[in-house]
Amino acid sequence: MKIIFLGTASGAGKTTVTALYCRYLSRKGVSVSPFKAFNLSLNSFVTKEGCEIGMGQAFQAWVSGVEPSGDMNPALLKPSGGGVMQLVVNGKAQNDVSSDNPMDSKAVLIEACKAFDRLSERYDAVVCEGSGSPAELNLMDRDIANIGLMRERGVPAILVGDIGRGGVFAALYGTWLLMPEDVRPLLKGFIINRFRGDPSILWEAVERISDMTGMRFLGMIPHMDLKFPEEDSLSDMGGKLEGPTVMDAFISNADSLLGSAEEYGLDLKAIEEISSA
Repeated sequence: MKIIFLGTASGAGKTTVTALYCRYLSRKGVSVSPFKAFNLSLNSFVTKEGCEIGMGQAFQAWVSGVEPSGDMNPALLKPSGGGVMQLVVNGKAQNDVSSDNPMDSKAVLIEACKAFDRLSERYDAVVCEGSGSPAELNLMDRDIANIGLMRERGVPAILVGDIGRGGVFAALYGTWLLMPEDVRPLLKGFIINRFRGDPSILWEAVERISDMTGMRFLGMIPHMDLKFPEEDSLSDMGGKLEGPTVMDAFISNADSLLGSAEEYGLDLKAIEEISSA
């Protein structure tokens, strides 16, 4: 089983939705691992094996009931200031990246695919998180976490749109439209995140997006005042985070949101069908 959750923008909720699906599979007794091929964040976590990965993948591993490992986030860029970023590959610092010393995206993608394959051999399901937006036209030729992984490993995708920002339907349709034609068929469905109110008011628009794109509507996730790991630049530091440890608090929040999302009609069985195809 394999699937990737893409966002219409950074901060759309990819990290959380990926964690919710990992939690759902884990509760069913499925052996599951999270995966993010490439991350840009200062919010990192050091695994027991001494590998540095994104905090989001550590969180996703916790809710999956597995120990975080370096393969779950094989490439990490850490901003150092002045336009310089430290490149971490397979959990270990490699070199600094800048406009004068660009990253070898092809080499990093190869390492990311190797890590994905290792996880696929160890787990029944690999649940992937994309990075930023997959529709950045200026970055598509060197994309790793989104189009790169979809292309190299044929991973089906689900789009996550944040309705709280406004323009969610334009964002969903625009992302679908801008995706390269060879990977567009891998976009199988979409989810509307952080919804408040009566879901029935959106049915007409939801049906139009499905008709225009062929993507299946997989449900909504309600807005809740809960804290989850976020990208540094987008974190508002808001939301409840209560528990004896950060790990316990994040797991508790994931359980609360998953229960509410299921009540809202998030079609987890349909997502499972997509990831099993």
